[in-house]
Amino acid sequence: MASKKQQKLELTWIGKGEEPTLEPRILIENPEYSYGDPNTENLLIHGDNLLALKALEQDYTGKVKCIYIDPPYNTGSAFEYYDDNVEHSIWLDLMKQRLVLLKNLLSKDGFICCHIDDSEGHYLKVLMDEVFGRSNYLTTFYIRVRYPDKTLKQDMNFHKEVEQIHIYRKEYGSKPNLNKQQNSFDKFNYYFKELSSGREVEMSGKKVVIFKSDEYEIIKDDGSEDGRKEIWATGSILDGNSSGRFFRDNLTGRYEDDGYGVMYKVYGIGDDKFDFRYFTGPKKIGATKGKYFQGVPNSQLNDKEGYKEVPINNYYDLAGSFGNCRLEGGVAFRSGKKPEALLEVILKHFSNEDDIVLDSFLGSGSTAASALKMNRKFIGVELGDHAYSLCYERLKKVSDKDDKTGISKNYNWSDNSGFKFYELAPSLLNKDKYDNWVISKEYNPDMLAAAMAKQEGFTYAPDKDNYWKQGYSAEQDFILTTTQFVTVELLDQLQDQLQDGESLLICAKKFQPECHNKFKNIVLKKIPKMLLGKCEFGKDDYSLNIINPPVLTEEELGDE
Repeated sequence: MASKKQQKLELTWIGKGEEPTLEPRILIENPEYSYGDPNTENLLIHGDNLLALKALEQDYTGKVKCIYIDPPYNTGSAFEYYDDNVEHSIWLDLMKQRLVLLKNLLSKDGFICCHIDDSEGHYLKVLMDEVFGRSNYLTTFYIRVRYPDKTLKQDMNFHKEVEQIHIYRKEYGSKPNLNKQQNSFDKFNYYFKELSSGREVEMSGKKVVIFKSDEYEIIKDDGSEDGRKEIWATGSILDGNSSGRFFRDNLTGRYEDDGYGVMYKVYGIGDDKFDFRYFTGPKKIGATKGKYFQGVPNSQLNDKEGYKEVPINNYYDLAGSFGNCRLEGGVAFRSGKKPEALLEVILKHFSNEDDIVLDSFLGSGSTAASALKMNRKFIGVELGDHAYSLCYERLKKVSDKDDKTGISKNYNWSDNSGFKFYELAPSLLNKDKYDNWVISKEYNPDMLAAAMAKQEGFTYAPDKDNYWKQGYSAEQDFILTTTQFVTVELLDQLQDQLQDGESLLICAKKFQPECHNKFKNIVLKKIPKMLLGKCEFGKDDYSLNIINPPVLTEEELGDE
């Protein structure tokens, strides 16, 4: 009997698994728009963000600590800068391609935070489970983005007040920055008087003294290191710690035998300075819940002036910030601008100073501006003209410390900040009038050499002393791309310059037939023939903002 193919839980859609192989484009610096410190590692990239992510893959795989993206929500409503009306399958297909690349860029201890609303939010959650692994899902932040009186449309049946941010880690062990709270004894404000010796019993191997309601007194006063904190023994507490489990296993329902209002003194439990812990059962008929009283943890006693870590909230009412961020950074961006107050929350918990933060749907530049102010490095990608009119102008002001809006008052960021502005190169190949693939005329020799190095997996790094060492893939493996006719004479010259163990890949348009296999350590490949079939050339738009989705055939749709 044939074994069944192993299946996994996943989302399916039309065209899944048929994604094209992306062309690994090069990035070309536009010095006119690069600004500030010439040694800056911050990048602002203008171009299709899927191709830009592919372009970044070679140099930035495993280097990005925090990714925040705010993709078009696929709501069917047209924004000024984004056309969101994309058929579900196309939206999911393009999102998956981006998520796979983003995962590659994340460092092992990195996080991705994806902002969405309920139009595609649940589908996105399942898709991210598939790409990042369900075990790497951490939480979903729920963000109140508008008040009920600020409706999107007056004729809507429901107010859209809340959006979501799905948060995943790259790998197990990634730890976010928790909130810190200064150690305090304020809640440790319960004190106990034993008015009798009580009745001693044993429960689960522990010594327990039982006091009836008139045999003890609980006094509430100012908190101190000698006090105890009141905790209800209910819900997840019953499974979450030793005191909760003791109550669950020994004291639940015991009031039926011991009566109401009883206190139990349990020895050998807890992590405070006492060698016992007090528990109380329900006080009156009909009640079932009880409490226990915890002393100040030893870790806090040993660091009285320090801080303790407390969990991160997953709900934020930022409706006021969303309503008032219209002119943050000195640039307006209708129907989609994110306030710096939101990015501050994300970057505070999921990155540290000098980490790289990436936003491939940069919009008006909120993520990059917040990263600069919080002394992080950034990579921002934006396709539209507002990469120049909004992002560039806004980040220029932040670099000059001339931006007093948003979170500026909370931070003192570097005086030497800035960014390099890059354009995504055009496709390396396009078709001529005879429908033949040819090298794009926009490529000069240096661009061609850089592009070929990336195509072949080499790091482009021209050697000043050896013109033929344009890039390397290992310590002794080099690449040369040339538009000149390659002759046997040239190969002889190169062979004389190669050291023992070194190899050379030559990419050229034409070469003498006698050049083939002349030397074992020199390999020749013909361009553009060597590139055909490797990836999808000639396509510049993989945008999620598809105005006219392709019409699917009946065969593609399947039987309804």
